[in-house]
Amino acid sequence: MSDTNDDTGSISPDADVGHGEGADPVLGDEAVVRAGTVIYHDVVVGDRFQTGHDALIREETEIGDDVLVGTHTVIDGRSTIGSGVSLQTRVYVPSNTTIGDDVFIGPGAVLTNDPHPIRRDDELVGPTIEDHASIGANATVLPGVTVGRGAFVAAGAVVTKDVPPETLAVGCPAQHEELPEKLRGENKIR
Repeated sequence: MSDTNDDTGSISPDADVGHGEGADPVLGDEAVVRAGTVIYHDVVVGDRFQTGHDALIREETEIGDDVLVGTHTVIDGRSTIGSGVSLQTRVYVPSNTTIGDDVFIGPGAVLTNDPHPIRRDDELVGPTIEDHASIGANATVLPGVTVGRGAFVAAGAVVTKDVPPETLAVGCPAQHEELPEKLRGENKIR
């Protein structure tokens, strides 16, 4: 991996790749890591990975091929992210989260993993976002919730319960509706 832009990828000299202790992170071919990004040890990333500026990826995270981690996005570690995933600007992914393939998560979306912050000592369980799901800008998905394959979470929705496959989740708390015809099908991320 070089510090210049070429066909093999680039790592900005202002990025911190290998922060902390543990095994060196593994970045696949053609990775582009922009200035201000911090990638901890014990991270494994596939080919054609890209970050925006100031992204943070904590330890024990596995990321597939063709993934975008947007500017100021945080992945808090111990999570699995599939291939063809687009995490837009300022997305928060807590530890113990699973994201499938070809998932879109819009700007400012927040996934959570603590059902009773500070009040109780609970197991931290992030949500599961299945293949081809889309989550709109500023949506919130609560701990342990599954967003089904091809489901669509509207912008600003607060998802408190599982969203079945091919379903639209709208509102606060989110209610389930039939997915409109124009939103059916698979995401075209790659």
